[in-house]
Amino acid sequence: MEAVLAHLRDAIERGEYAVGDKLPAEASLGKEFEVSRSVVREALRGLQALGLTASKTGKGTFVVSNRPVDNPVFGPYSARDILEVRRHVEVPAAAYAAQRHTSDHLDALTELVERMEQETDNTAWVALDSLFHITIAQASGNPVFGKVIEEIRDALARQSTLLNQLTDRRTASNVEHRGLLEAIGRGDELAATEAMTQHLTRVESTLSNIVGPKTATAVPAVDENGEI
Repeated sequence: MEAVLAHLRDAIERGEYAVGDKLPAEASLGKEFEVSRSVVREALRGLQALGLTASKTGKGTFVVSNRPVDNPVFGPYSARDILEVRRHVEVPAAAYAAQRHTSDHLDALTELVERMEQETDNTAWVALDSLFHITIAQASGNPVFGKVIEEIRDALARQSTLLNQLTDRRTASNVEHRGLLEAIGRGDELAATEAMTQHLTRVESTLSNIVGPKTATAVPAVDENGEI
């Protein structure tokens, strides 16, 4: 998946596929790269999240920009939307979790961190990552925090998948997750706040490095489903 995405992104940025061009069909790309159509489909989702391509129902995938957008979209939410919400929800939720967590919450978080540290499959790791953040929100003792993170769960997973495809954020995230767990386990509200803040800042920094400066040639904007 990472190789397919990297190759197609490079081809678009070099102009091999110009703005307005149609990409080869999934079956053709799968044959070219000797991977399944599901792998190709995930790579195409990554290109779309970066704002490089858009799908047109029944017609295929078209190049709409030769550079990534500065605010990628993951499902119905943009990266900026997600980060703003996470800073206002997950940072205080982590602080409350340090104060209010139960032994069951701590056991669940510990198990999730240990499983993520051992997991090698990206899809499985992303699922555990989402559950880890939901569990912290639930450990806050305020059910609204948990509901908010559940609402953006799919978008978080898509963003995490893209970051791991392009930068392998898993190793750094595992260290950050372990720090969060330890702060919450100690009941250290300030440390939990700082750990979550740093985690989100590093996610934002990684995403910014991926998209880089916005100096793109583009065609008209696409709709919320990523269609022309």
